[in-house]
Amino acid sequence: MAKPSSPSSARAAPRPALQPQIAELRPGQSVELLKELHILTREGKLNQDTRRKLKQVYHLYQFIEPLLDEVHGRQAGPVLVDHGAGKSYLGFILYDLYYNARRAARSEPGALGRIIGVETRSELVLKSRELAQRLGFERMEFLNLSVQQAQSAEQMPAQVDIVTALHACDTATDDAIAFGLAHQARHMVLVPCCQAEVAGVLRQSKALSIKRSPLAELWRHPLHTREFGSQITNVLRCLQLQAHGYAVTVTELVGWEHSMKNELILASRSAQPQPAQARMAAERLQVLLAEFGLSKLDGRFAVPA
Repeated sequence: MAKPSSPSSARAAPRPALQPQIAELRPGQSVELLKELHILTREGKLNQDTRRKLKQVYHLYQFIEPLLDEVHGRQAGPVLVDHGAGKSYLGFILYDLYYNARRAARSEPGALGRIIGVETRSELVLKSRELAQRLGFERMEFLNLSVQQAQSAEQMPAQVDIVTALHACDTATDDAIAFGLAHQARHMVLVPCCQAEVAGVLRQSKALSIKRSPLAELWRHPLHTREFGSQITNVLRCLQLQAHGYAVTVTELVGWEHSMKNELILASRSAQPQPAQARMAAERLQVLLAEFGLSKLDGRFAVPA
């Protein structure tokens, strides 16, 4: 007759007590990388904040993965530049899930391309460089530059295939767009954050605008000024991208319970130019700037002549 198991042995049987936590990770994801990024604790657990961060990055990866596939189908060695990289959560996870997963499938050393993180905080750049070296992520680079400086930096290749900017604050998203345009990016993936420049301009001309047009009621109150300023900023960005020949999609990154800065702008340069549509977008952009008293921002939202 078999001896019944003791309560302690029964508890010990399902050894991987961390499995419910680990089960949230994508297949092939390096647990050690997530520990290094402090997304997982040393015991392999997720807290609420890191779970939210990981969810955002994973969801963004779902949008970027097909873009990488598309670029890889056209050429070897494509370049992805991540602006406002911070601790480079996105860059490291992209590299781990996409580039490492395909390492064995490619024989050419540079065929898989590279990821360049751009960040102004030198201490974060140094830590990212050390981590990439420690993990053997040899096709990752980190530059201690602003987005504006990166546009003309000698270290930057003339053509960049994909530009990403996750929660780039205020005008940094506009700088990322200008960078993408200057480097003929095939795709741009943008999650704007804390845009205040347009709201500031709306505030300056509010009294005159209210006298001139009932539309100014949209931003009469300070809260509405901030919210409407944020909304119109992204509308202007989309029109600018369309005026430069990009097809644009706007969607949510994740559920609003995870982040209030949740708008995802996906822009892909059309293989077949549509000059009539680009002209219409440029014209509408100029009309909106004039209508809302934002003409002083013409340079910010520049369109082809």
